[in-house]
Amino acid sequence: MIDILAIAAHRDDVEQTCGGTLLAMHERGWKTGILDLTQGEAGTRGTAEERRAEAEEAARILHVSHREALDLPDGNVENTLANRIKIAAVLRRLRPRVVILPYWAGRHPDHYTSATLGYEACFVSGLSKLEIPGIDLPPHRPYKILYASLYADVRPSFVVDITPHIEQRLQSLLAYRSQYANQQAGGGLFVPEEDIRERTFATARHYGLLAGVRYAEPFVQKEVGLVPDLMELPVQSI
Repeated sequence: MIDILAIAAHRDDVEQTCGGTLLAMHERGWKTGILDLTQGEAGTRGTAEERRAEAEEAARILHVSHREALDLPDGNVENTLANRIKIAAVLRRLRPRVVILPYWAGRHPDHYTSATLGYEACFVSGLSKLEIPGIDLPPHRPYKILYASLYADVRPSFVVDITPHIEQRLQSLLAYRSQYANQQAGGGLFVPEEDIRERTFATARHYGLLAGVRYAEPFVQKEVGLVPDLMELPVQSI
């Protein structure tokens, strides 16, 4: 069982969008995990096996308690009942209280499809009469669903301060040498290796400035937030 599960379409998506948050939550004593929906067989760079080894190294750097990958087709993630059940099986086994999903709009179809697929999987996982073959576990529905919105041009509901973890977050991303080391394949699509640090830090700095910290990662929640005490609200207004 884990407390926080980040679900993403591809190995390295979590590292790009919420790796710092997973580090921050680990430091607070929460057990974190990652579920990658595909294995990377269709990527311009690298192979599925290379991505697997790199994902294991990145998981070690991020201190996650659990990481696994499903077998959804890379480049063709679909919101089907069969795929919802595959994710629901993982949810019932790991029983996270918080699930982090990709934002529901973006350039890559796998990303925005994973947002809807993940949400609906969270829903069906809690259906008491839904039987999952090979999984004799009680229903489970996460309490909170969040959307990692780092690459979405939207105002976040909140940000998480990742200032103490920014270097380690970068190292988890650079663990994917097949993706981010300079090479001829995909040269016009990928950020040059020498620019990755600057872009990563600049984006985190932007979101940090919104909340008065140095580096942060943004999230969106669809629910209205509840504040019990006005005197404890963070972030200065003036």
